[in-house]
Amino acid sequence: MTADDLPLKKTPLNAAHRKLGGKMVPFVGWEMPLQFSGVVAEHMAVRTAAGLFDVSHMGEIIVTGSEAQTFLQRISSNNVAKLVPGKIQYAGLLYPEGTLVDDLLIYCFDEDRYFTVVNAANYDKDCEFMREHADACVGVDCATERYAQIALQGPLAVEILRPLTSVDIDEMKYYRFVEGEVDGAPAIVSRTGYTGEDGFEIYTAPENAEPLWFKLIEAGEPHGLVPCGLAARDTLRLEAKLLLYGNDMDETTTVLEADLGKYLKFKKPLDFHGKELLLRQKKEGVERKLVGFEMVDRAIARHGYTVFVGGRQFGTVGSGSYAPFLKKNIGLTYLPIEATEVGTEFEIEVRGKRQRARVVETPFYKRER
Repeated sequence: MTADDLPLKKTPLNAAHRKLGGKMVPFVGWEMPLQFSGVVAEHMAVRTAAGLFDVSHMGEIIVTGSEAQTFLQRISSNNVAKLVPGKIQYAGLLYPEGTLVDDLLIYCFDEDRYFTVVNAANYDKDCEFMREHADACVGVDCATERYAQIALQGPLAVEILRPLTSVDIDEMKYYRFVEGEVDGAPAIVSRTGYTGEDGFEIYTAPENAEPLWFKLIEAGEPHGLVPCGLAARDTLRLEAKLLLYGNDMDETTTVLEADLGKYLKFKKPLDFHGKELLLRQKKEGVERKLVGFEMVDRAIARHGYTVFVGGRQFGTVGSGSYAPFLKKNIGLTYLPIEATEVGTEFEIEVRGKRQRARVVETPFYKRER
């Protein structure tokens, strides 16, 4: 039996999505809502008001023990020693060769307890990888079945969540978290998200998910909140240049090639996976790099479309879509380093015809803070 033969997993909110008319589709082994009211309507709601996402398919892995910090330092790109309780860090999870196993968020409860969040598609692989590289002083608890995750995103997220929680969200800074209650249920509340907007991600027990989901919808509807699916999540994160593993980076790419150098800290107090290779790339420069582009010709360049530089084939599009808020056709792709300067034109084959694209500055969209 292959993975494709296995029944789709369902989040604790599956019945709620069906009740609200969500269009359900398979996604990395899960049955998830693609959309409710439509991708453009949902996208614009998040940019102007608020949207609610079920992200319970994401994976949670808890790392504990006296050597937990040292362990995470060794396998990730960022400097975990900079974390203090209540603070979150984005990082690349690194193979010993220096390429990317995944990207993840690291939540620090204290020096011997961390809560990490990884991509749904990589959860099993990441669990196996962490367990393989952990020593006897480190516990790796693959705990995703104990959590539901709901993301409330948009400029009105604070107003919607404030009356429902004991957490002082007004004073919470970006990439911080606290433990408290939401709608009377224990939860972890973090000021994070994957849309480029302000907002929160709420982790709670699966049995609390559906009541909380409908409570948030009830509280948010007067503010313009709508439930959102995977399609809007994808267009929102692309506008904000938030990468998707498997599209924009994978086991063949490094942190520097993926243009994530600000999350690579060489001045850690100890060595880490791939340090030698990454130092060499830092010194000598990379041969290719991820860039953002806009289409010059009227076409949408989607994932997997062939890229041509100077008439020669060079890889494929990572992520590509129409951007509803920007009203442009945008995307991400790897180009040879000599072609990565802003303004450089190249071509993408769309339905058998080569269409012009141009390198632009990223992120494509950045909210006003």
